[in-house]
Amino acid sequence: MITPRFLAAALAVTLVMLYAGCGGGGKVVTRIEPDKAIDLSGDWNDTDSRLVAEEMIGDVLARPWLADFRGEKKRTPDVIVGTVRNRTDEHIQTLAFIKNLEKELINSGRVTFVANKEERTEVRDERADQQENATRESMKKFQQEAGADFMLRGDITTIVDQEGGEKVKYYQVNLELVNIETNRKAWIGEKKIKKYVSQSGTKF
Repeated sequence: MITPRFLAAALAVTLVMLYAGCGGGGKVVTRIEPDKAIDLSGDWNDTDSRLVAEEMIGDVLARPWLADFRGEKKRTPDVIVGTVRNRTDEHIQTLAFIKNLEKELINSGRVTFVANKEERTEVRDERADQQENATRESMKKFQQEAGADFMLRGDITTIVDQEGGEKVKYYQVNLELVNIETNRKAWIGEKKIKKYVSQSGTKF
């Protein structure tokens, strides 16, 4: 015999199943390792940023300019990262890529690193404040900054070829190291990434 209580319970289960089937089951969040490579859209992502920075900084530090500079100047060069321009049609967080480049340069221990223009302004404000408020012993002097010897700068470009539900995305990263005093280019590097994206029954 089917009781009212049984009918109520069956109805509740049915409603829950219908709600879940309609996408109302809520969002599921799964934590993953930050360095795990995941490509969802085929666009430039954090993995591309990290791997390109590691490879290109490894290349620039292995080239003759570094040994030549040390031999001539008898010291480690000071390097600054300038602008990396996004010349693609998609949004690329170039600041994150620049920070990856900075991290690889600093952590290599083979060059010393100079703060960028925005960072220098903040530090100069602090130095100016010290002239009024810090003790004479701890006060930092003006005109003691290290001037960079080289600037690393570059561009990110892309070419997209697509047909129906298939797409090939080609990224090219070009970086160059410029001697700030002479404007001579000490190194030019290039990294290419090509991604094939397929989605059946869908046009991009």
